[in-house]
Amino acid sequence: MTSPTVRRRIEEILRQEAPQVLGALVRRFGRFDLAEDATQEALLAAHGTWQAEAIPAEPRGWLIRVGYRKLIDLLRAEDADRRREYEWLASDPRRRDVAGAVVTPVARDDSLELLVLCCHPALTEPSQIALTLRAVGGLTTTEIAHAYGVPEATMATRISRAKQTLRRAGARFELAGVDDLDARLTAVERVLYLIFNEGYTATAGPSLVRVDLTSEAIRLARMLVAAGDDDPEAQGLLAFMLLTEARREARQIDDVLVVLDDQDRASWDRTLIEEGSRLIEAVWERGQVGPFQLQAAISAVHVNAATAADTDWPQIAALYLWLERLEPTGVVRLSRVVAVSRAFGARRGLALLDELDRKHALSSDPLTASRARIVRAHLLDEVGEHAAARAGFAEAAASSANEVEKRYLEERARG
Repeated sequence: MTSPTVRRRIEEILRQEAPQVLGALVRRFGRFDLAEDATQEALLAAHGTWQAEAIPAEPRGWLIRVGYRKLIDLLRAEDADRRREYEWLASDPRRRDVAGAVVTPVARDDSLELLVLCCHPALTEPSQIALTLRAVGGLTTTEIAHAYGVPEATMATRISRAKQTLRRAGARFELAGVDDLDARLTAVERVLYLIFNEGYTATAGPSLVRVDLTSEAIRLARMLVAAGDDDPEAQGLLAFMLLTEARREARQIDDVLVVLDDQDRASWDRTLIEEGSRLIEAVWERGQVGPFQLQAAISAVHVNAATAADTDWPQIAALYLWLERLEPTGVVRLSRVVAVSRAFGARRGLALLDELDRKHALSSDPLTASRARIVRAHLLDEVGEHAAARAGFAEAAASSANEVEKRYLEERARG
């Protein structure tokens, strides 16, 4: 019987090698849709075989060989209108001997190419996220569906359609053939940011945090920084993730949400704080400030304050104002309201919230309505309007699908 340690090691290897296997197959055959299916079948085969026998000395080579054969099987099974591709494949003597084929794994990391491919402009943002998590993050369809609170069948359909869209668009694997590389990398950064945020505060479910998503987003952001062209926004994104993740353990105790002011700062991860602070300080000096760098700077102000009372809220409010000018979203506007209220008082925060609500309909926008109710309820409570605050918390609790957050809001609603 396989020990838990061995099973964890197998899972770690499979998640690490999945994008490399997929990259090797896509590069060799040029068919992302079939290569992804073949990669998943190879991973399933490895999961069973390695537990029954042993982890091979060269796991990547093992996976690529199995994936190669699976992909040949998929090509052979395609309908008549796909037969031309198989005939091309069979006509090449290097690929003819499938059973005895020797596939040498390439000593390169294909993850960046895969990230760019998964963030093809022909795909919608939800499809980009799903495909990135599946192809590059190594998450299963079930895990992705759970993370986003949709049925597995729905997520499977979304992923399948995304793969077919890439095929119809003639998406290329090589970075050299991408004319809009800067725009694609911006999309990659946005997708990783959304993955991290979903993991840090899950939309739905029994847990406040999805560590599998935050960890995967950080891993991919590290890879993006390592493989990129010294992009300051990629470094700012990684800094933001590290500085935010450093507070994760303190945000929840025994299934109870702990707000920032009440968190035990001694339990914050100082290693992550130091790494994130070094990153943002180095990139900030270059004077090319973007939205992710600003969010990292805001996180740095929070985590480097010795106590909640030492937090430089005026600086945070100024940074949010700057961020709002670059990225005028409802979430950023609400965050600025919070910062202004902490820096200059709850009544000033309420006045700003009223102004922004009139201009941008924050309370009726589905993307910000719940957050706007929570912010308003907190501010009303601070100015002594407790009945209205409790009503606001109750309304927000009724719409929350995250069980940890819901319990916190219900408690505040009870006063």
